[in-house]
Amino acid sequence: AVKFIQKYKRVDLAIDAFYSNSNTQQITNNLNAVFDRYKEKGGDSIGIDGTVALCNDLGVNPEDVVLLAIAYELKSPGVGEWPRKGWQEGWKNLGCDGTIEGMKTILPKQRQKLGKDSAYFNKVYSYTFDFAKSEGQRSLGIETACAFWALLLPHGLEGGALGHVTPANDDSEDDDDQDMENPDGSDSGWSPAYVDWWFEFLNEKGGKGISKDTWAMLPEFIRSIDSKFETHDLEAAWPSTIDDFVEWAKARLASGTAP
Repeated sequence: AVKFIQKYKRVDLAIDAFYSNSNTQQITNNLNAVFDRYKEKGGDSIGIDGTVALCNDLGVNPEDVVLLAIAYELKSPGVGEWPRKGWQEGWKNLGCDGTIEGMKTILPKQRQKLGKDSAYFNKVYSYTFDFAKSEGQRSLGIETACAFWALLLPHGLEGGALGHVTPANDDSEDDDDQDMENPDGSDSGWSPAYVDWWFEFLNEKGGKGISKDTWAMLPEFIRSIDSKFETHDLEAAWPSTIDDFVEWAKARLASGTAP
């Protein structure tokens, strides 16, 4: 108490600081206690087994998309890896009191934010590439990439974070020649069914993996493309994989296979 009085000079300020410090210390103690419950023996990080046990206590599926948002916030370097420093700083930044019950209240908020907030979705999405890839690899295996896309893309589409962005009118003569199926010029954009088309295309195409460039640009492509893939510019700086998918999807639409 004397130290706080000497530092802040005023009793009211000293009291506020004292209780704030006490609360922060309690949160730290709570976080350490929970962390120690799940950490690996002989180490100072939570591993795969601890992650499974933690998820069970949190009542969340280990494959729930919200854990990607939590991994981003806690600076997890890879799947099933939770260092103590990131654990403490991340949960504190999320406003958690450090208890399991407190963490449970954070999960729905982060899940909703990930689905609705485009900027936040982009941050978590970008982080996921390095989070998901194997150490020393420059690309993601197709199977691994599709597994993480299967979590992120439907969630972003459903919540609106990957919602279609209609290009601004350029007042060109083509404005009078709108698609008869969309007389108001509107377009629903990327259909949720196209996520499965994307996976199907990648598995047919094969190849060594998914480059960081393809991973990074897919959300922008999804937000900007029209439902018939007619507005895609092959001369623009899209990854060749996306260009190839557009041609593949056009051919499928032309064959009468619609989502």
